[in-house]
Amino acid sequence: MPIDCAEALTRVPLFAPLEEAERTRLADEMHELGFESGSTIVRQGERGARVLAFFVLVDGEAAVVRDGDVVAQLRPGDFFGEIGLFRDVPRTATVRAETDLRCFAFSAWDFRRFVEGHPQIAWQLLETLAERVAANDEAANRSG
Repeated sequence: MPIDCAEALTRVPLFAPLEEAERTRLADEMHELGFESGSTIVRQGERGARVLAFFVLVDGEAAVVRDGDVVAQLRPGDFFGEIGLFRDVPRTATVRAETDLRCFAFSAWDFRRFVEGHPQIAWQLLETLAERVAANDEAANRSG
């Protein structure tokens, strides 16, 4: 069942701590896009900051393909590209529409402009990022 953009953002760990009104403002900045089944949304190796960086699926399904292998399936509410909001690094995977799909997206520069225009959100985002980095470090220390 399709969901709206603001609702989808509640499932994104980076944006979940934001107040509902802030998520709604962020959702208003996103671009609605449609992709036909079989089309490529992003390609492994391309840089995220030069194109739309971050995507939230609201209707349809997509496959995440890394080095030719499907490594994940995305459904409404799933997202990808959050690293591209902060760093201009090559995509780690290709994302391909498995069905006709609808998503919302924004570029790194649109996101930056939004955060700069809403400084009260910046601190919440920094706290969330710091928590994610700490959790990744802890997980790496446990496995290494």
